[in-house]
Amino acid sequence: MHTVEVVVSLLLVVIIVVSLLSNVVVLICFLYNAEIRKQVPGLFILNLTFCNLLLTVSNMPLTLGGLIYKGHPGGHGFCQIVGFLDTFLTTNSMLSMAALSIDRWVAVVFPLSYHSRIRHRDAVMALGYTWIHSLSFSVVASCLSWVGYHQLYASCTLCNTRASGMRTQFVIYTLVLHSVTFLLSLVVLCVTYLKVLKVARFHCKRIDVITMQTLVLLVDIHPSVRQRCLEEQKRRRQRATRKISTFIGTFVVCFTPYVITRVMELFEWFPISPHWGVVCKCLAYSKAACDPFVYSLLRHQYRKTCRDILNRLLLRRRSLATRRLENGRARKREKEDRTREEEMKEKAEEKEETGETERKARTTTKSKTRELSGTTKGTG
Repeated sequence: MHTVEVVVSLLLVVIIVVSLLSNVVVLICFLYNAEIRKQVPGLFILNLTFCNLLLTVSNMPLTLGGLIYKGHPGGHGFCQIVGFLDTFLTTNSMLSMAALSIDRWVAVVFPLSYHSRIRHRDAVMALGYTWIHSLSFSVVASCLSWVGYHQLYASCTLCNTRASGMRTQFVIYTLVLHSVTFLLSLVVLCVTYLKVLKVARFHCKRIDVITMQTLVLLVDIHPSVRQRCLEEQKRRRQRATRKISTFIGTFVVCFTPYVITRVMELFEWFPISPHWGVVCKCLAYSKAACDPFVYSLLRHQYRKTCRDILNRLLLRRRSLATRRLENGRARKREKEDRTREEEMKEKAEEKEETGETERKARTTTKSKTRELSGTTKGTG
């Protein structure tokens, strides 16, 4: 194997492990906490987690096998199924991120009317659209046999070599797919999150004005307290910008190289390195490992749920340890009681033996005295 392939293989192993563990933790938190299940964003996060988990266990290991064995380890039919899942899951996850951005935009811009604007019924309808959208493109590609093992990406996905007789239709299909999925999701993410950032900065300015007025009125305040308040203002502004940059930045960094490579591959402007294709595919896979941290695990509610689960597990372990300790102590007491009983029995038996020997000695002495008395009488 080439050095780049070894590095990419190790990177893919790390992505698989992190994605599997983090998405399983999100799923456990969703099942454990009833408040998360009641919230509307929980449905979108559950759908995104489902897509990431299925992508992790189905497509990523086969891509790793393609890198190691220089070919697809399964048959043609199996590759068709994996390619169908690749298109379906990637498209579904992109649209789920767009739906989550719309939900957060409504929650921040219209906080008082959020529960009347976004309900569980609306979330189910949005998820229904994402599934119909993803299934339609995946079914079309599978029915037209445009899915197969692509050597450039070392995975089963859309393959332009299988559409040699319908090249124009394949080009139109690919451009429409990326336009109404990647480009649409990117536009929705940018518009909604930038509006959220605008509202967050507006609220930060209001808080800053109130804070400055309070600091002006409090003349006798200590300079360290004043400096601490100013630093908190700066951190508040940076926190809002950092969150929005994370939401948009991870989407752009993970999916943009893969989509651009796909479009460049259609027109054959210049040859694409196979190592670059595999790296782009790994970047797209890395979004499945980033999503649990970006959308779930770094939030206070999920962190609290994880702590509760860990505390519950630790309490169970402690209870098991205490039970084992108590059982050990009970067994030790039983052993001690048995040993005491045995010692008492041994002492009783020794006493009985000593009593018998004393009785025998007394009887023998009595008989001897009687014999002696009898002999003395005979001689007299």
